[in-house]
Amino acid sequence: DTIFGATFCAIAANHLLAQKLALDNKELADFIGECNKQGTSEAAIETVEKKGVDTGVTANHPFIKGKELPVYVANFVLMEYGSGAIYGCPAHDQRDLDFARKYNLDVIPVVAPDGERVDRFTVDDIAYTEDGVHINSDFMDGLNIKDAKVAAISRLEELSVGTRAINYRLRDWGVSRQRYWGCPIPIVHCEACGDVPVPEKDLPVQLPDSVSFDAPGNPLANHATWKNTTCPTCGEPAERETDTFDTFFESSWYFVRFCSPQAETAFDREAVDYWMPVDQYIGGIEHAVLHLLYSRFFTRALEKCDYLGVSEPFAGLLTQGMVCHETYQDTGGAWLYPEQVVRRGEEDFIHSETGEAVTVGRSIKMSKSKFNVVDPEGIIDNYGADTARLFVLSDSPPERDLEWTDAGIDGAWRFLNRLWRLVAEPEQPHITVGTSKPSAFSNEAGAVLRAIHKTTFAVSEDLDRFRFNKAVARIRELTNMLDGLDKSSDGAAWVLRDGYETVVRLIGPIMPHLGEELWELLGHQSTLASAPWPSVDETLLQDDNVTVAVQVNGKLRGTIEVPMDMEKQLVETAALELSSVINVVSGKTIRKVIVVPNRIVNVVL
Repeated sequence: DTIFGATFCAIAANHLLAQKLALDNKELADFIGECNKQGTSEAAIETVEKKGVDTGVTANHPFIKGKELPVYVANFVLMEYGSGAIYGCPAHDQRDLDFARKYNLDVIPVVAPDGERVDRFTVDDIAYTEDGVHINSDFMDGLNIKDAKVAAISRLEELSVGTRAINYRLRDWGVSRQRYWGCPIPIVHCEACGDVPVPEKDLPVQLPDSVSFDAPGNPLANHATWKNTTCPTCGEPAERETDTFDTFFESSWYFVRFCSPQAETAFDREAVDYWMPVDQYIGGIEHAVLHLLYSRFFTRALEKCDYLGVSEPFAGLLTQGMVCHETYQDTGGAWLYPEQVVRRGEEDFIHSETGEAVTVGRSIKMSKSKFNVVDPEGIIDNYGADTARLFVLSDSPPERDLEWTDAGIDGAWRFLNRLWRLVAEPEQPHITVGTSKPSAFSNEAGAVLRAIHKTTFAVSEDLDRFRFNKAVARIRELTNMLDGLDKSSDGAAWVLRDGYETVVRLIGPIMPHLGEELWELLGHQSTLASAPWPSVDETLLQDDNVTVAVQVNGKLRGTIEVPMDMEKQLVETAALELSSVINVVSGKTIRKVIVVPNRIVNVVL
């Protein structure tokens, strides 16, 4: 569905075309060798720097005549996925976007979020991967993602350049580990009977207590009295399986046990069916992909065996990003903590104790082994816990990596202090709690009142969708509006109290300590934690007019200002009367006009 946003193609290092081209291209051959050394797990692919080599080969775009896309060999494309060849749509895939920015490739948005002005929608460093309406996509303009996929596949089949198919990414799972600590695999190896399952009456197999770690290798394989046993089938001497299960094996169903932790059986079916599925699963990319896959496998297997009545373990998934920091090494290659490094210039770093030069590495996930960690205790001592919380939540979306910088801390600290002054030290005293709403407001006060309710509505949605950075930005924007309001205008005093009470309640989950203090300063006897979430007057959410983008064959030609929910025929007429549209369609046949209410008009020639 995003094929009109394609600006390059990429193939795996082991693709037949890549191998053939590498025979006469040393740069490509060396790059393929580098790719073969990196990990192929989802976590490894996600975290590796996206790199590639232009093969010089181009691919014809199936829908845009004459458009050719450069073909790269890329380190984030695997033969195990699909056919080992992809097209890159940078605007709507983060890997593709990172790759495109590195190699200065075009970024063409072809899906815009609901309610967004198409003429203003751009993609910078974060790909837009949510639902929306198609733009810049010819015959798919105005369609949602689901319908656009059907339309694109149907057109590809009509052109005889593709057929619809389903690709599966599932691979075999090696569940055994050579170690002591783990769940024993209940198998006995007998020379006569082969591999024999341990009888159910003898389960679970217990690990031995008297284990030694002196010898190399698997301690269980060296534990003769535990390893040697008799065959459950023939009674002859046999050996236990000394491998233990992967820890994912146990962690793939523990949440089911949580539903009935006191049950004498593994879990109680009635309790599981009541509590499951888990409402929200949160985990890092290095855990979520595998754990999610295995947990779904276990849950579906348990359902098929009639142990429980749900097929999906988790109703919601959030894969959070990593907190990153630069790495530092001394002249001997030893890792250094950030507090051991002093910056003297743009690229001049020295050891704080020895004065020797320090080598600065790229910013990577904070790791104890690399010493690139920042102790939050120092930040909390200097700025307070609320500042640390505000910075972490406002810096970037939770699914994206967070680059830790002191500059971000200072910004959060300044806002926190400003909010404190506005509430605790107002230019004019706040009016009494519970003062009746005035019957009339000045235009300015009315606009701010409308903004209060719009912000409440938007922040509520942001928090539900874990868009904390957007929520913080909206709260700060509302705070600016309240600070700039003419305090002498009609109704301003009431709007200011309502506004600051709203800001404090909205920011409360993010800055609970400061929130409680501000709530008390506003004259409330009860705690902020017990206060209701601010309500929304839906009549204040609607604008009287909306700006509608007007396109011709998917290309923006202008905008029109029309009343909200205006009849489609009237919107179409207004769009066709635009001089920029008249110039383009003059003398041509208009095949159809697509009107997406309150958003887009697309004239198709």
